Amino acid sequence: MEMHISNETNNDDKSYVVNKLIEFNSRHFPDDLKGRYQAVNLFLKSADNKTYGGLIGEIFLNYLEVKYLLVEEEFRKLGYGLKLLAEAEKLAKENSCEFIKLDTLSFQALDFYKKQGFEVFGTLENVGGHTHYYLKKDI
Repeated sequence: MEMHISNETNNDDKSYVVNKLIEFNSRHFPDDLKGRYQAVNLFLKSADNKTYGGLIGEIFLNYLEVKYLLVEEEFRKLGYGLKLLAEAEKLAKENSCEFIKLDTLSFQALDFYKKQGFEVFGTLENVGGHTHYYLKKDI
């Protein structure tokens, strides 16, 4: 059978690849962790329900991964990022997670995360001229 590479946006093909990888990976995880997945979507909202930030992540296996954390610039340094992160940590603990992982760029929030107990476990240099940091916090 001859194959070719296709570069296209196709949700069915994307789902096939993702689901096949999940199927393969699940054979290597303990039974009590299989199927553990929960989306984490926390939003910073005003009284009139306008969104000014949020934390997007997922609980998977024995950890929570923060994929995105944003507070609009005008509301930074007022404790909202800390509140979002604390709520995510609370969800992680409630779901028996052992750690939280996230990443940030050198111009973003490295010092903020370190103050919250995160430790750098890896870096990539020259990511768009910046350093990309990978952090973890045991809980």
